[in-house]
Amino acid sequence: MRDRIIVAAAMLALAGPLILAPSLAAGPGDPIVAARQASMKEMAAAARAIAEMFDGKRAYEPAAFKAAADNLSGRAGALTGEFPQGTLGAPSAAKPEIDQARLEFEALARHIGRLADALAVKAGNAPPGITADMRMTGPPMDGGSLLGKRPGAAEADPATMPAEHLLHLILQDCTSCHSKFRQKQQ
Repeated sequence: MRDRIIVAAAMLALAGPLILAPSLAAGPGDPIVAARQASMKEMAAAARAIAEMFDGKRAYEPAAFKAAADNLSGRAGALTGEFPQGTLGAPSAAKPEIDQARLEFEALARHIGRLADALAVKAGNAPPGITADMRMTGPPMDGGSLLGKRPGAAEADPATMPAEHLLHLILQDCTSCHSKFRQKQQ
């Protein structure tokens, strides 16, 4: 009996710090990671639906355009909250470096949110068919060139940009974020 008590006490002593200490990485089945991954998949599906409408691969429907744009806007607004400290790293694809560059990560997420909000407003007023003013035309509208954005270039007001251009800027920001803050899964 005495041996059982000693073994139980030793097990509690070893497990206690593990039980009480906050996790430094997300564990398998972590509900925050699962919710974040589901949210990212929904954002990707919404962006894909809009892109396919502009590319002619999917029939353009104003209601579907609005639903997808609203989904992007709502989810983009919640991005920073979906990456709390302690939920980064394996098994999540979110790199722990997000915490070291939290300000940059949050600025990028806010920018995606502003673009997505502007896209949702445009989708709320969408005409029955894709019009020329919804399309990207002419030179890049973000002060960029084929080689990238010019340093010090003023950023255009998203409300003045065509819907297709807003989508492309959102996708560009998503790509930038993923290249810096997402691990490749094997």
